[in-house]
Amino acid sequence: MKASVEKRLLRYLFINKQTITFALIALIIAVALELTGPFIAKQVIDRHIVGVQTEWVAITDNNDNDTIELDNRYLKRSDRLDEDDVVINTLTFVQVNRAYYLAEGTVPVGETLTVTEDGQSLMSELENFQAEKLSAATAAEFFAPEVRPIMLWLALYLGLILIASVFQYLKTYLLQVHANKIIQTMRNDVFETVERLPMRYFVNMPAGKILARVTNDTEAIKELYVRVLETFVNGFIYMGGIMIALYLLNPTLATISLVLLPLLMLFMKFYKMYAGQYNDVIRAVNSDINASINESIQTMPIIQAFRRTNDRADEFEQLNDKHYRFQKKMVALSALASYNLVNVLRGIAFLSFIWFFGNQSLTGTMLVSTGLLYAFVDYLTRLFEPMTQMVNQLPQLEQARVSARRVFQLLDEDTEAIEDETLPRIKGDVRFDHVTFGYDKGETILNDLSFHVAPGETAAFVGHTGSGKSSVMNLLFRFYDPGKGKVLLDSVDTQTLTRQQTRTHMAIVLQDPFIFTGTVLSNITLNDPKISRDQAIAALKAVGADQFIEKLPRQYDEPVGENGNEFSTGQRQLLSFARALAFDPAILILDEATANIDSETEMMIQEAMNVLSKGRTMLVIAHRLSTIQHADQIIVLNKGEIIERGTHLSLLNEKGSYYQMYKMQQAGIDEVM
Repeated sequence: MKASVEKRLLRYLFINKQTITFALIALIIAVALELTGPFIAKQVIDRHIVGVQTEWVAITDNNDNDTIELDNRYLKRSDRLDEDDVVINTLTFVQVNRAYYLAEGTVPVGETLTVTEDGQSLMSELENFQAEKLSAATAAEFFAPEVRPIMLWLALYLGLILIASVFQYLKTYLLQVHANKIIQTMRNDVFETVERLPMRYFVNMPAGKILARVTNDTEAIKELYVRVLETFVNGFIYMGGIMIALYLLNPTLATISLVLLPLLMLFMKFYKMYAGQYNDVIRAVNSDINASINESIQTMPIIQAFRRTNDRADEFEQLNDKHYRFQKKMVALSALASYNLVNVLRGIAFLSFIWFFGNQSLTGTMLVSTGLLYAFVDYLTRLFEPMTQMVNQLPQLEQARVSARRVFQLLDEDTEAIEDETLPRIKGDVRFDHVTFGYDKGETILNDLSFHVAPGETAAFVGHTGSGKSSVMNLLFRFYDPGKGKVLLDSVDTQTLTRQQTRTHMAIVLQDPFIFTGTVLSNITLNDPKISRDQAIAALKAVGADQFIEKLPRQYDEPVGENGNEFSTGQRQLLSFARALAFDPAILILDEATANIDSETEMMIQEAMNVLSKGRTMLVIAHRLSTIQHADQIIVLNKGEIIERGTHLSLLNEKGSYYQMYKMQQAGIDEVM
């Protein structure tokens, strides 16, 4: 049973546990240091700003920095008295409205105070206190002893922030490097899987869709690890730290705030359900769009020649419109999720906060300090920052999850093992022993086919379209395996060998030769270190390709673009012949290699074929019968069965199907001439 997409993504996440562990430790330390801010602010407010409005005492001597001198009296906060201090009397420094007063005696804390008409006394609920209204400069004297501790608190917080920034940098760096390493690993896995996929997969799956999974889908997953992962990990740890801080301040209100988290998780589940459906369609349509564009680019000459541009545009518009409609649904869902959701939760939290503290203050069950209020408001504000960031990343998260499912579907495809076991050079004996084969179930392309090609012989296969010629080559190269019967190389069943061993001493030249981006020389060697520069050049000269290559500005090192479009069809075919010769195969397969070339180039190709055929077995799928007249045997196929077999002359003498095909081609040549 295969693991879920989320579990498989987690496996990739922990490909380097050491890095992710260090990143998480750095993140926890950074969050812990950063969250000290409201606690420090609470201390500064309660102890050094609001805390100044408290009971003071007159003492006999000015003995430390906490003592101030006012009207020839030495005053000191009662909570800072030392054992040596001698108390004369008690006073209270208090603020009423916007003015400060120094009252005689102890003024009850928490009671409502009013100033009497004479301005020389303060009225509480139960009694009056003699008081002196202080000027701003005088009132500032009471705050003077607090400047130094406030500066120390601020210096401490600044130091903690600087240390936190170092850990934040380490966290970001480690997570980003780790995320890119994950994507590098995943892309390697995907590409290796693509290389091991059986040929049947590429027949059934358009190239554009495969390309979309290797590029677009892995890029979406990259955003998951690079951006979404950091946002969610940072957010959950940050929120966890805030909840711990809230519990330290007030467990009751922290519990009320904790209710918000299940609400957020419920919404994320709701979002995942609908966003997943929309993203499934969006990613699938995106693959179809890529496939459509890829097909249009490759077939643009046909589209324009047959005036089908409008039809192709209409087909593309249908896909594009479907993509737009589902993207619009995603936008609507994301708009609902982003700031709207978080604002509602924020509003609920602040209403609960106001109700709680208001109720506690009115009933007198708890004395709420200004610093506590500030710290709670600060922490609640910070609590919604990661929430906002995480909710805003939900679209990217769902997009990455859907993309991951598509990538894992590709990774789960049945693949062929690639093994590097060497196989001694074979003689080139080829035998099909009662082979029956079809590409799909219930379909038969080859029917009980048997033939033998001795080492060094040239065998040609001819027949009308669909007769099974290419299927013979596909089986020999083990792109497919027969349903019944055996394909033997030097009397060894190919299915007892690995696919790589089967192909070790074979080479193929296709009807449409593919030229890779690189240089002329790299297209011959395919960057195989076993083939030297001299061997590659010798192969090019042997097939006559040097006649046009040496006219190029950089000759054998001339850069070649995609598919070698700067060369003619015949020149590209000569390059593929040279490639086959450079690898020195024991068996060479030519799949209608002369079908698309002119008569002049055909003569060069024929000479190249003569060079290639020396000392090796050659199997030729022929369209032009003039190119196979010297074959040791010609096999005529019809609907997967051999209907004639012999040399060129013997088949002409039989005056059967081969004779009819040859006469038709000769008539066409004569007519042209």
